[in-house]
Amino acid sequence: MNTLDQPPGSLAGTTQIFQQYAPKFRRPDGQSLREAVRAKGRRAQEIDNKLESLEEQQTSETTDWKNAPPSALITHLLDRFHQRHRRQLPELIHLARRIEQTHGEHPSCPRGLADHLSVLEQALESHIQTEEQVLFPLLARGEGAFARTLILVMRMEHDYYGEALKRLNGLTDGFTPPPGACNTWRALYLGLAALCVDLMENIYLENNVLFETATPVHKTEASHG
Repeated sequence: MNTLDQPPGSLAGTTQIFQQYAPKFRRPDGQSLREAVRAKGRRAQEIDNKLESLEEQQTSETTDWKNAPPSALITHLLDRFHQRHRRQLPELIHLARRIEQTHGEHPSCPRGLADHLSVLEQALESHIQTEEQVLFPLLARGEGAFARTLILVMRMEHDYYGEALKRLNGLTDGFTPPPGACNTWRALYLGLAALCVDLMENIYLENNVLFETATPVHKTEASHG
């Protein structure tokens, strides 16, 4: 069921989202979220997207991935992160170019942000294609012992993305739009903050869960370490 079609109170955390759009907004008893949103003339699809993100985040946080089979975590990584990154970056690049073109003379304009995001998009696409086409199939088949060199490469690339996120933080003053910033500017920084959270969680789950559980160190190997 679409989250907006659920009854009030069905998804924890919705209050914060709705207050973002209308601080005094209240959902009448008996109405679905969609009915209440439309009654107030709110942007239903935008709110629905935020609710979907919240629902996925809660699912991720409540799942014990360390005890889940690698195949289940791989499916989660593909659905929750890889596909989302492919949607996020083109839109963020588009918004960043609009801001640089429109507000290029503003002292707080994040000049160079669009180009930085374009480089990140190209590198990340290559990275996740390698995971999807080579690494993840090996791990899903339980053949992690054959993937250790590739995992080292993936870890190094993860370090690169960590540095790229630090640069994003620096270019945007911690994702803080200047006073009086337009809606496009604010949307850009909100989207960048979401990208950082998503990418950091993606990297954590791969480095600290998937790679560790899919390539366990045998006792004989540890004794020689």
